[in-house]
Amino acid sequence: MKKEKLQLEKKRVLLGMSGGVDSSVAAYLLREQGYEVVGATMKLWTPKSINGNLAITDARKMADKLGIEHHVLDFEEKFKNTVVKHFIDGYYEGITPNPCVFCNKHIKFDIMFDKAEELNCEYIATGHYSRIKYNEETKMYELIKAVTDKKDQSYMMYNLNQEKLAKILFPVGEYDKSDIRKIAKEIGLEVYNKPDSQDICFIPDGNYEEFLNEYSNRDSEEGKLVDSEGSTLGDHSGVINYTIGQRKGLGITFGKPMYVIDINGDNNTVTLGSNEELFKTELTASDVNFLEFDFEELKDPLKVQAKIRYSSNPSEATISKIGENRVKVEFEDAQRAITKGQSVVFYDGNKLVGGGVIE
Repeated sequence: MKKEKLQLEKKRVLLGMSGGVDSSVAAYLLREQGYEVVGATMKLWTPKSINGNLAITDARKMADKLGIEHHVLDFEEKFKNTVVKHFIDGYYEGITPNPCVFCNKHIKFDIMFDKAEELNCEYIATGHYSRIKYNEETKMYELIKAVTDKKDQSYMMYNLNQEKLAKILFPVGEYDKSDIRKIAKEIGLEVYNKPDSQDICFIPDGNYEEFLNEYSNRDSEEGKLVDSEGSTLGDHSGVINYTIGQRKGLGITFGKPMYVIDINGDNNTVTLGSNEELFKTELTASDVNFLEFDFEELKDPLKVQAKIRYSSNPSEATISKIGENRVKVEFEDAQRAITKGQSVVFYDGNKLVGGGVIE
């Protein structure tokens, strides 16, 4: 059944509410469309310096204002033992994980469905800027970019499948952010001018090194800075303190610009090279998922537009199967600073095709 028809019947939907303007207006829009909205705020693990209850308080206020049911879902231990652990482990392995992608896969669009069932909700919804449309010809649900590329969050959604897409609603995806703030102001929601959340929710100040040093329970061991031939250039202060493409803060000068081109947690080395060495035309990715077909159905090379990080522009590429849930991605134009642990995500125009984790 097409999603457009669902609003004709009163369906119960579990909406993830963060206390921000997007999810609050999402609640209003869903209610206006005839859904019975149940708000749910996830209680997640946060460092001691962050008051994790603020989001719960704001979300409860918005739910009361809108006259909808509200629940607090305690995912603290699950979040700590999956998302946060994966983030910490990754940095010590020399990769740069994307915790938002990981959280969507294991928390927001996984155990949220279990909670929806417990609360007798047929659908779940969030305030993400994406769109889901049903294609009558293919009989498939398609995940489409938001109307504004500036806020589009489809990059984070590549682990979804047809079963989940049929039961997810993204009510704000048809709007520009300025429109959402305007609606919030018009209906009297005081969060209409609340700042957008930045960076990672459990590291809002963006100081990854400080976070890892405090919460990893590991020592950051010094190691060797090497060039692409393996020759030693100096010492580094620990692999967690470096990122691919980094130029400043290397702790040593060379008389010419040098950049981090590789990080290896196994042998505790950080490789430096020229800016030119940061550009590559191919990568491999694992944990690959496609939204409209199973991985085994990828027989021939597939032309797509691929993004190597959330903020990058799509680039023409060809993906080929090279193993179980693994692909090679070949770009027409060289990509700068391809980073292990980040996601490469595939599009066909505005439609999300799939994605995987860069090896």
